[in-house]
This record gives sequence, C-alpha cells and structure tokens, in this order.
Amino acid sequence: MSNSVFLITPPFTQLNTPYPATAYLKGFLNTKGITSFQADLGIEVTLALFSKQGLQQLFAHIAAAPPAALTENAARIIALQDDYVHTIDAVILFLQGKNPTLAHQVCKRDFLPEASRFGQLDDLIWAFGSMGTQDKAKHLATMYLEDLSDLITECVDAHFGFSRYAERLSRSANSFDELYEALQQGLTYVDNILTAILAARMAAVQPAMVAISVPFPGNLYAAFRCGQWIKKHYPAVKVAMGGGFPNTELRSLSDPRVFEFVDFITLDDGEAPVENLVQFIEGKKTTAALKRTFLLEDGKVTYINDKSCNDYKQGQVGTPDYSDLLLDKYISAIEVVNPMHSLWSDGRWNKLTMAHGCYWGKCTFCDISLDYIKIYEPLTAALLCDRMETIIAQTGQNGFHFVDEAAPPALMRAMALEIIRRKLTVSWWTNIRFEKSFTRDLCLLLKASGCIAVSGGLEVASDRLLGLIQKGITVAQVARVNRHFTEAGIMVHAYLMYGFPTQTAQETIDSLEMVRQMFQAGILQSAFWHQFTMTAHSPVGLEPEKFNVQKESTATGSFANNDIMHVDPTGADHETFSYGLKKSLLNYMHGACFDYPLSKWFEFKVPKTSIHPDYIATALLEEEVGTIKPTSKVVYLGKQPVVETITKSKKGSTWEVSSFTFQNKKEKVNISVPPPQGLWLVQMLQQLAVTNPKTYTLQEVKDSYESAGLEDFELFWDNKPVNALYRSGLLKL
Repeated sequence: MSNSVFLITPPFTQLNTPYPATAYLKGFLNTKGITSFQADLGIEVTLALFSKQGLQQLFAHIAAAPPAALTENAARIIALQDDYVHTIDAVILFLQGKNPTLAHQVCKRDFLPEASRFGQLDDLIWAFGSMGTQDKAKHLATMYLEDLSDLITECVDAHFGFSRYAERLSRSANSFDELYEALQQGLTYVDNILTAILAARMAAVQPAMVAISVPFPGNLYAAFRCGQWIKKHYPAVKVAMGGGFPNTELRSLSDPRVFEFVDFITLDDGEAPVENLVQFIEGKKTTAALKRTFLLEDGKVTYINDKSCNDYKQGQVGTPDYSDLLLDKYISAIEVVNPMHSLWSDGRWNKLTMAHGCYWGKCTFCDISLDYIKIYEPLTAALLCDRMETIIAQTGQNGFHFVDEAAPPALMRAMALEIIRRKLTVSWWTNIRFEKSFTRDLCLLLKASGCIAVSGGLEVASDRLLGLIQKGITVAQVARVNRHFTEAGIMVHAYLMYGFPTQTAQETIDSLEMVRQMFQAGILQSAFWHQFTMTAHSPVGLEPEKFNVQKESTATGSFANNDIMHVDPTGADHETFSYGLKKSLLNYMHGACFDYPLSKWFEFKVPKTSIHPDYIATALLEEEVGTIKPTSKVVYLGKQPVVETITKSKKGSTWEVSSFTFQNKKEKVNISVPPPQGLWLVQMLQQLAVTNPKTYTLQEVKDSYESAGLEDFELFWDNKPVNALYRSGLLKL
C-alpha cells in the first residue's frame, strides 16, 4: 500500500466535464508533495453502460430475469435492441466530438431508434429553428440515451438517472434509515458496474486514503456504496468524505451508522482537513489536531476542529490539476432546449474560481452564515491568468467556467485586461450580481477578453421582495445591465425564484410580466424558475419569524439538515404556479407568445398584472446618467491608427487637419482633429493601449492634454471625433 490519496467523484454529476473538486484538491496536494490519483467514476460507469458490450449485457440481463410486467415503452426498446446495440458506439463517439459527420444522419430521424422521449419533440420541434445541425443532433442523441435510461430505471435499477443516482434517498434525509436500508440490500445492476471499475482502480492505485467528494444529493448513495466496498475489501484503507453535500447538509450529523461506510467526514474548504488527515494516517498528528472533521470515538459521532490550524489562502492552494481524468471521453448532451443549460452541459469547461466566498454576502435566502459564502477572498488577475495558462497547457481546452458565487466586477475587469494583455484566446462565463458596475464599456471589455455568457439572480422580479431578499438591486437596474451585456454580445441567463416568504399571487404574476417584457425587449436570452426553499443556514432559516413564516418542525435530524419545510400563512399557494411559470418561460425563450394574456398559462384564476406594459421599455430609456468620474480608467483596445496631415479648403480658405484612420474587425473609422490635438492624440492612444501595464485615469488623460498646452479638454473629449473612437475600442471603465 502506498502513501497516496485516491480522490473520487462518485456517480453521477455532469457528463460533459469533470466536477472540479478533485482537481482542486489534487492541485493543492501537489504543492505539499503528496501523491494523489483522481477518478470521475460517473463518466466511467456511463461509458461502460452505454457501449455495444454494455448494452448487450443489459439486454441479456433483462431477458434472463424479465420484469413481471413491461410498459409499452420498455417493450418497444427491447424489441428494437439490435438497433440500439448497432448505433450506441457511433452515438457516444459523436457526443464526444469524435464523429461530427454523424449529425447529418441523426437529424434525418431514421437512423436512431426512437421511444417515448422523442414524443416530447413534437412540442419543441419549432425550437430547432435556432439550433444548428450539430446541436439538433446532440439533442436527439440525448433523447436516445434518455430512452435507454428509462429502460434501465424500469427493468434493472430504479435508482438510475443521468447526472444523479438514488437522489430521492438523499434529498432532505433527516434520518439515515432509508438510505441505510438501501445500502444493506444487494448490489444493483449499476452498483455492480461501479464496484468493478472501483476494484480495478483500487488495485492500480493502492492508496492509503480514499477521499470521496459528494457535491450533490445525487452522488451520496454511490459515495456510500464506494465506501462500503472499500471497507470490505481494503479494511486498512481510510475513507474520508467531503464536498458540497456534507458542507450544507451534514453539519449536525449524529448517526453513528454513517461511519460503517466512511471513517471521516470533513466540512468546508478541503485543503487543510485533507492534509491533516494524511498526516494523521501517517502517525504524525493526533485526532485532536484534525480540522473540521467528524469521526467516531467510543461509538459516538465526534466533531473535531483544531482552531490553531489555519485554512490556506487562495493564493496558496495551487492550480487545479486535471491529470488522470479521461478528458477526451466526456460526452456533450443537450437535454433541454435552453441556451444556458446547453452551455452548461455541452462542451468541456475548465473550472476555476476568481474569489472564495461572496463579496455581497447579504441575500436572505442564501447560506451566508457558512464559510463558503461568508469568507470572501479574491485572487489577483495575474494569478488567475497564470492558472488559466497552466490548465490550457495541461488539458488542451481553452474554455473556462468560473464557478464563483458572484464574480466581483472589479476583478472581472482586471482579469479581462490581463487576458487581453497576454493575448490569451479563451472563452469564459461566470455567475454575477446584476449591479450597475456593469456599464456598457465594462461589458465591451469583458466581451473582448472572451466572455460569452453571464448568469445572475433576478430572483423575484419585484422591488418589494428584492428588498426583503436584500439583493441590493432593482428590476429597472437589472434591465439596464442586461442591455449592456446583450449589446456587447454576451448572453444573459437569469435565475428566477417564486414562493419567497409573503410573496402574493399578484407579485408572482407581476414578476412573470417583468420577465415577459425583458424577453420581448431582447435583453434576456435564457432563464429558469426555481421554487424558494428555506435552508437551515440562511437568514430566513435562522430567523423565520422576521419573514412571517414558520418552520414545520424545529427538530434536528440525526443525518441531513438543510432544506426546511415551512409554512407561509400570508403568501400564495406557490406550488400551483410552477407549471404555468415554466411553460410561459419556454415560449418566451423562443420568442413566442408575448401577446398571450398571462392568465392563459394557468389553469386557475390569477390576478391581472399591475405592471405597466411599457415598464421595461421605459426603464431602458431612463439610462442612468452618471458623470464619468476623474478616477475612471481609460483603455484603448483597438489598433493604432494611420495618421496623415491633409489640407482642407472651403470658400477660398484652407487649413490643415490630422486625419486618423482606424481599422477594426468590422469596419473602418475615420476622424479628423486639429493638428495640435492630433499630435497629442497619437501619443495618448499609444499610452492608453491595453498592452501597456499602466492604466491611465481620466484625470491623468486630462492633465496630459493640458500640459501639452491644449485648451477645453471636456469640449474636445466629449465631441464627435473622440466619441467615434468608442466604435474602435476606446473604453471608460
């Protein structure tokens, strides 16, 4: 047995890209000289199952032990099994980007066998108009895999589901009973595939410790199955669990049965806890020196947190390391025809973080009492770009998803400038707050650096409720910011919420009207409705009486404790709005049904909207007029101009002007200024060039102008010639 750490992501997360937790930890362990190996068992199980051999074994298994009764859908798939076996390898290669020409056959609709999932396409077929052949084929191929998934769920493993496994057993599981009982049963069909792959990996790695990352409820069952198998076959190997699910759900864990499957559960940032566990296993530390770690002592669940051990700063944790992962084997699926969901699930994205925690940290529905939100620590733009360059060299992929709670605008600006200065060719997207810092010029800079999309929380599009949430934004402000992003060519996705405490039916309908108007104005391209959930560590969960709601129970479960059932006596019956909100949104995203009365989306009586039909259009006309501050940064992204002195004449008078010709990617721009200003402008544009490490403020530009003996800076700077430069890359940030 070696001293190495085996980092595991159990089934299932995304299929298109690895969940980044193990890569982050591996990067950190590299800085400490600790050997590690990582595996995404989710993609490995998926590829084993959805292969020619995998399907042959699946159909043989069903034939050997057929269910007592088959649905018509399952019977159809079994009847077409030869077609599935014949096409599966080609489809997987296509979804891995290795067989792009198959798209033409798939789109003909006579190549793939089709079962019930394709019935959904009748309502969506008009949406394909905006999709290219490759995307359409990916969507059809995803439906084909979903059909096979339905067969697996019905006939061999009820727990199975893409991107989640036995999720129902983990959701709000205050008691460990149901999950524990499931783990006492024999291995399921998918469990057998999982443990066979795990066995091969364990034999090859021979680790001293296995660290299992559980980001979501849909990973938990498989995580325990892995721990159970390791404890049976490798009893000397220690098993630790951490990740997003324990961080939020298991903070009050008290059920000792959990430790039949794992030895340790760590909370929050994993670097220091994992390092201490490695040293503990090596005999270099005692249990008292462990960091934010649950373990079993004398039969009782004990939480140990050595306060003298500090967490690592973000600049010290190293660059995420994606080695060991099967990066060329991930599959790009398009499950729903939603632009942002397609971006999320299509293509392989390197994951990075600009800043730990949230710079806002006030939203009342959010876990702002926990360290992953509360402790805000940004990286520097230079270090971020260093890490990007390292990851590009390692993975060969230049797409980045910054997984911040909310990326800080000032750091986004600095990073964008650094990307442009280094001439990095990248595509990136992130999560933001829709705050007024995102001016037209900042959005243009972000676009120039490779930003292709942003997502942010509009939540409830109601100024009263946004005040209760303490979001720090207004609907009108969101509309203006969205226009800046949209006009810069950056896609905008909004997270929408319904069912916030005290939200009335009127406010829900008014919120939908705001969303309708934003889509109609073309300033929102994608959105998704989520129903509010009270969580234990949010201000609403900690002090529900302040929000006029009550917890259904104040009891603390012995296992998971995060999602809290609550009663909202003054609010609407929120559940009933779900279908209508989502159906209307699907239509709006495809530019349809803007003229439908909102009542048509609901099968029950709803109030008429109180929002003026031109509310958003009016808000967009009322562009916030902020005087440009002297401290504003001035940057020039364009190419240096060709300058010549030409003579002009009119009515017998002649005079000289400096003529500037700017060539940008789309057009040629000409301006003329008097020669003294022209001489100054030539030098100033060279100093303002983005390639220069020094960034000039507007005050410094003005001082330079006046020290050249020129007069009326404001008259020159705000006049037509200089304003034309904004089309060629002059930005005020």
